[in-house]
Amino acid sequence: MPFLTRRPAEVAPLPFHPSSPEGLAARWVQWVAAARVDLNPIADETGENAAANQPTDVFFLAGSYGERLTRRCVVPAGRDLFVPAFCTFEKKPAGPPEPMPGAHGSIAVDGVPAEPDWIATPVPFLVSGARLNPMTGRTKPVPMTTSGLWKLVPALPPGPHEVHVTGGDGHGFVLDVRYELLVGQPSSVPWV
Repeated sequence: MPFLTRRPAEVAPLPFHPSSPEGLAARWVQWVAAARVDLNPIADETGENAAANQPTDVFFLAGSYGERLTRRCVVPAGRDLFVPAFCTFEKKPAGPPEPMPGAHGSIAVDGVPAEPDWIATPVPFLVSGARLNPMTGRTKPVPMTTSGLWKLVPALPPGPHEVHVTGGDGHGFVLDVRYELLVGQPSSVPWV
């Protein structure tokens, strides 16, 4: 098996329900960790790899490393979206995540503001990923916590939609990511 495509090890069950806010945030971190280094969803400039490793019950969207980006992707009909406006993660934490008073974020869906929620995982969860992944850098499980401003967006009706995410840490880091989504079948993608 090629060096960069080795599969991650199996992960232990989460210490919280997978569809709870904490469970979704933890699963988002696991989703990013599952990406090969060349398919990192946070570094994706176009959205062409957005469908990689997606679960079947929700569709994860990613922020950026501080760039202003526009991504285009197809989302299966009936899937809720889960997106961070700003988040942090810590490997081998000594305790629960610390509050970040300067953190800020906003999310708009088709131009309508959707206030993000502060979500923090109170106890560590295990993350194993692809080799050299952006979360742990390794395939062996690593305990992690995450916190930030996130939003669970109910499934959008079929057709074109826009999700615009901005956020930052209050200390100079900012992101601005716009998703042009097509919900439903990819048979008539307008940007191809």
